[in-house]
Amino acid sequence: MSHRGDQAPAHVTLPETRILFGAAYYPEYVGFDRLERDLDLMRAASVTVIRMGESVWSTWEPRDGEFDLEWIGPALDAAHARGIRVILGTPTYAIPPWMQRAHPEFAAERADGSRIPWGGRQEIDLTNDEFFGYCERVIRAILGRWAEHPAIIGFQVDNEPGLHLLHNDAVFARFVQSLRDEFGDVDALNEAWGLTYWSHRLTDFDELWRPAGNTIPQYDLAWRRFQGAEVARFIGRQAAIVREYATGGRFVTTCLALTRVAMDEVRVANELDVASVNLYYGTQDHLDARLDLAPVATWVTTGVWGLLLSADRSYAASGGRRFLVAETNAQSIGGSDLNLPPYPGQLRQVALALVARGAAMIEYWHWNTLTTGTEMNWGGVLPHSGEPGRIYDEVAALGSDLDALGPLTAGFRPDADVGFVVSGDSRWFMEFEPPVPSRVPGPRADAYDQIIAPFYRGLLEAGAQVRLVHDTDLAGYTPDALVAAFPVLVAAGLGVADDATLALLRAYADAGGHLVLGPRTATGDELGRARSGRLPEQLTDAAGVGYSEWSNLAGPVEVTGSAALAVSTGAAATLWADGLVPADDDEAAVLAGYRHPFFGSFAAVTTRAFGAGRVSVVGTVPDRVFARDLAEAFVPDRVAAVWRVETPVMVTSGRNASGARLWFVHNWSGEAVRVIVPVDVVDLLGAPTPAHTEITIDAWGAHVYIQQDPHEEER
Repeated sequence: MSHRGDQAPAHVTLPETRILFGAAYYPEYVGFDRLERDLDLMRAASVTVIRMGESVWSTWEPRDGEFDLEWIGPALDAAHARGIRVILGTPTYAIPPWMQRAHPEFAAERADGSRIPWGGRQEIDLTNDEFFGYCERVIRAILGRWAEHPAIIGFQVDNEPGLHLLHNDAVFARFVQSLRDEFGDVDALNEAWGLTYWSHRLTDFDELWRPAGNTIPQYDLAWRRFQGAEVARFIGRQAAIVREYATGGRFVTTCLALTRVAMDEVRVANELDVASVNLYYGTQDHLDARLDLAPVATWVTTGVWGLLLSADRSYAASGGRRFLVAETNAQSIGGSDLNLPPYPGQLRQVALALVARGAAMIEYWHWNTLTTGTEMNWGGVLPHSGEPGRIYDEVAALGSDLDALGPLTAGFRPDADVGFVVSGDSRWFMEFEPPVPSRVPGPRADAYDQIIAPFYRGLLEAGAQVRLVHDTDLAGYTPDALVAAFPVLVAAGLGVADDATLALLRAYADAGGHLVLGPRTATGDELGRARSGRLPEQLTDAAGVGYSEWSNLAGPVEVTGSAALAVSTGAAATLWADGLVPADDDEAAVLAGYRHPFFGSFAAVTTRAFGAGRVSVVGTVPDRVFARDLAEAFVPDRVAAVWRVETPVMVTSGRNASGARLWFVHNWSGEAVRVIVPVDVVDLLGAPTPAHTEITIDAWGAHVYIQQDPHEEER
């Protein structure tokens, strides 16, 4: 078996015995007169890393070809003197005024052909080769001066790439050329996309219409894939330049904002030595595991499940290696009307939750809250006054805890009770062709998340730990290896999949795995064309069930259980119902149905033994209650089950290089709770806690325990 993420590149050295901890730091914004005091406060707070320099091209190069490279030197020297490491950024995502005046043609263009006006950031056509020449020049100038500075541990190229889909003429021309390269003959494209429909048949590739008027899903999927490849190419070109200077084990990364419309997280991560992500989450009552609150913004998660889903998505993007959190909340984040500073304890519990899911760095955005500029209401570790307050005190206490925890995380790998297949192509396809109504404004629907999130949340609330696996990474597994890694594998919303992927899922079940299929899986091929066989195509005989019709659900529909699946009061189907009909051989057992005059004629959930394993089919999007029922039934063996806890307490875990298990026990509520420790453990200070001890976890609290004999609970 070979798949990305098995190990970091050989030339890269990440600190195995330390969790990097710090903040983005911009003395050029707030004044260098605060430098020494800021860094002293950081050192007192156990800060070990800062990020610098990525947003100020006009400071590095105030005029065309005129560089000012020395301004950052005092900060690098002062950081090094205190043992604080630096991630130095390339400033290519925010171009200087002189460039936008000299080169208006660099501006990114919208679908309607209008140019995105300068005045924010990332309003450029990053595929433009002349623009990239400027990028290369400033990168080489900065790194030629500072790459060997002893404070620098790594480099960040660009920042949050993929903000815009680029519609510039040259970009579209390359898209057309990519189709020529892929299909060779225009008739092959006509056939693949069904262009006879509505008189779209082409006689030449040059007749392809612009995306602004497109109504064809297969076109849109190809367009999104092309845009993702262009962004990855831009990052890869920068990374190649930086690696010429990245000696001494220094790494290359960038910040991935997972909601970026033109960003393929797997492709971009493949260009990096280590993946970094920006994880922003709803605070205060949004972290109460008992509540359901709407997100405060489209780029901010809500709920514990949303936070951990983003963390697990980050681990998956990195290919199953530890990742860096380059930005996350310190105080309030967002505009002037979004003021939700975290409750006491929430910064610590979130940081520990991210470490438990594979984070090797926690870095806040940012250290100083700015008094001017677009983001002056994004609260940093220090408020506008620059004086330490509650947030600083909590950050300092957390830094001490991470100091103690760091050596224990060497070789850490989060536990996984269940694998969950995720698909960027399916996400993009459903943004254009959503099977369920979107909850968000704008042209890009959130249907994919509406399908997969309830399954993930149900697993989490049943006490299962999830490992997300990208569909593009499945090819790195043999069926036996996939079974060994994941005794249960969930594939919901996998609406874009090639035959080889579906064959592997089938072989996985045949080899002994429990394959759980959800709505829309195996309904489309790799081009987004609807599969024409009985659904789920290629898996109907293995599942012993199929369907040829489906329906949206206008509201929740009560589900009924069976002797093999007890459903809780209030359990319901939502959003979608596949018309599941078991095969005539009666080998598929109906686990759940619908209490409904029409949908009651169909099965809601079925299961069937197949080969050495099993295939279960869930034909609906389960509500919170039903999703947990299903998770408890499908994933009976859970590492954390030894901890007999209920919401709002959640337990996550993983093993380090020595084989010890780390337990992270969280109270996601505003009231203290009592928990029984099931095994002999020690805390971060080495104090023992014998098995069967009752402990108290404060409101918004988290405890970390180390179990030196991780097989003890199995005896």
